[in-house]
Amino acid sequence: MKRFALLTLAAAAAAISAGAAQAAELYNNGPVVDSSGKSVLTSPSTTLGLGNQTSAGNSVADDFTIAAGSSWNISSLDFFGYQTGSTSFTFQQATWAIHLGDANTGTIVASGVTSLTNGGLQGYRVTATTLTNTQRGIYKAQADVTDFTLGAGHYWLSWSLTGSLASGPWQPPTSDARTGNAMQAVTGGAYATWTDTGSGLTGELPFVINGVAAAVPEPSSYALMLAGAAVMLGVARRRRNAR
Repeated sequence: MKRFALLTLAAAAAAISAGAAQAAELYNNGPVVDSSGKSVLTSPSTTLGLGNQTSAGNSVADDFTIAAGSSWNISSLDFFGYQTGSTSFTFQQATWAIHLGDANTGTIVASGVTSLTNGGLQGYRVTATTLTNTQRGIYKAQADVTDFTLGAGHYWLSWSLTGSLASGPWQPPTSDARTGNAMQAVTGGAYATWTDTGSGLTGELPFVINGVAAAVPEPSSYALMLAGAAVMLGVARRRRNAR
C-alpha cells in the first residue's frame, strides 16, 4: 500500500506537469509574408533587410513575454531571412541568446550556436514596384536547440546567421510593417532600437518559439496532492498494525 501511495504521488505530479505534451508553437512574432507570399517594402521606407551577419558582428533582437503563472519548455527556434540571389536554402548556423530583461544588460539565461535546417521558402522580399522579383527568397531557418525552460518574465531573443552566399544574411521586418521595438547591434556594438532610414519608423522582426507550455501549479495544488498521499500512507500504517 505504501508503494501504491508513492506511485499515486508520482502520478499526480506528472499530471500537474506538462512534460508529456507535444511540442507546438508557443509564440509567433510574424507575419513573415502577406497572403500573396510577399513582404513588400513601401515608400517612404528604404530598408529591404537588416544586416544580421555573424561574420560582420551584426545581430538583431526582439522581445517576448511569458505570462505570470506560466512556464515554457523550449525545444526549437525559427528564424527568417534571405540572401540576395539565392535559389535554394543557404543558411548554416544561428548564434542566439535569450536575455532576461534588457538585451544589453539583462541576464543571458540560454544561448547557443546551432545548425540550421530548411523550414521552406516562405515568400519574397520585394518593393511596391518590383512585385514579381524573386531575388530575395525568404526562408524559414529552423534551430533545434537543447531543451530549456523559462519562467514568467520579459525576455529578448537576439540572433545572427551565417550563410553560404556573399550577400547577407539579411533580416526582413514583419510583412505588416507595424511599428515596434526591434533592435540591431552593428559590428559588435550595443543593441539600439532600429529605425528605417527613409521613414524614420521603428519595426518588428518575425521569429517563432516552439515547445511546451505549462501552468505553474498553485501552492494549494501541491498541498492537496501531499495531503492525499499522507492519508494513504496513514491507511497503510493502520492496516499493517492491525495484522
